[in-house]
Amino acid sequence: MLDKLKIGLRQAIKNIVNSQGIDEELIKDLSRNIQRALLLADVNVKLVLEITKKLEKRSMEEKVPPGLSRKDHIVKIVFEELKQLLGDESKLQLTKNKTNVILVLGIQGSGKTTVTAKLSKLFHSQGYTVGVIGADTYRPGALDQLKTICSHIDTQVYGDENSKNPDQVVRKGLSHFSNSNFDVILIDTAGRHKHEQDLFDEMIKINEIAKPDFVLLVIDGTIGQQCFSQAQAFHNAIPIGGIIITKLDSTAKGGGAIAASAATGATVMYIGTGERINDIEEFSATRFVGRLLGMGDIQAILDLAKRLESESNDIRMKRISSGKMNIDDFYYQLNEVTKVGSIRNFLDNLPGFSGTIKDDQVNQMESRIEKWRHIIQSMTQTEKINPSIINSSRMKRIAKGSGNLEHDVKELLKNYKNSKHIMKASKGRQMKNTLRRIGLK
Repeated sequence: MLDKLKIGLRQAIKNIVNSQGIDEELIKDLSRNIQRALLLADVNVKLVLEITKKLEKRSMEEKVPPGLSRKDHIVKIVFEELKQLLGDESKLQLTKNKTNVILVLGIQGSGKTTVTAKLSKLFHSQGYTVGVIGADTYRPGALDQLKTICSHIDTQVYGDENSKNPDQVVRKGLSHFSNSNFDVILIDTAGRHKHEQDLFDEMIKINEIAKPDFVLLVIDGTIGQQCFSQAQAFHNAIPIGGIIITKLDSTAKGGGAIAASAATGATVMYIGTGERINDIEEFSATRFVGRLLGMGDIQAILDLAKRLESESNDIRMKRISSGKMNIDDFYYQLNEVTKVGSIRNFLDNLPGFSGTIKDDQVNQMESRIEKWRHIIQSMTQTEKINPSIINSSRMKRIAKGSGNLEHDVKELLKNYKNSKHIMKASKGRQMKNTLRRIGLK
């Protein structure tokens, strides 16, 4: 995500960290390097000049707090100024014991329908029941696309292929879901542009009918700082509760998109990080800047540790921590790690690993894990519980059933055994202790 911005910012920080001493010229050089990195990411020139001017002033005038070196203090200032540039942090808070209606708006081509499905999956994983109304009556295939994606995540979709009136679809959709106890109703609408006044009037009418609890605006990150005028136009027509920036995995302009959106006063709440259904995450300026600077998204890893520790009394977790895990438990571990996101996200979240693993290596790791999942799914329950019984004939059957080679099955078993030995050697220490050893706690 935003590779050029990452490289530029990290090089600027590296120059400071590796310097023999801090002087005015070095601080000005840091400022110029950060300016260059931000401008290449399409951040507004005025915002860039403001942030770097503040950075220079603070770096030269602020008193270094006790316990910090001057270098560390300057890195801290860079972190704080970038965080402020990307806006305030705010989470979407759903109200319990009522149906939360969320209206999803966006410009054409922003990936709004896919985002609606991603949000549905995200809320479902958080324990909410979700219904979706497909009110994009303009784009051919929009309703089919929505139904197809949502069918894989057990989300009910209401739509009317014969209707060209989105107002009517929304009204009937709300009535359709009113007799069921849904926690969240997402309304997917047609894409529109700030210059299309008739579509904006229609959007306002839909808002009046839906009376949403939240209005989310989806914006394509590839348009960079143009996000400001688009977000502002939507915000002036209907108060936007939050912005979702998509396509940050494939653009150099994502920094500009986030900064511009934040400048409208509407908080960036979610970012799209890839094409898969799970590739959406709550936006946190703290986490985001941490990853850009190579400090890692510490909180994401700690969340994983907390989730694992909360299950420490579970029979499975006791088995794993004592080194007595079986293949079923190994499969569970693979799934837990990937809950943080893709393997790339997981590695980027680790301080010290962020940016050090090449894309082709990550792709190989993700491919291998996916292959292992298929192999495990081809095993019998008896083989999962007692993998020592897997002999040559069983290995052939498992390989054939999973569409892989016997070599792949052997590789899985080898990694399973290694993981088991590592857990046993740790003598049951919980994951928090492991994190502490690598500097996360």
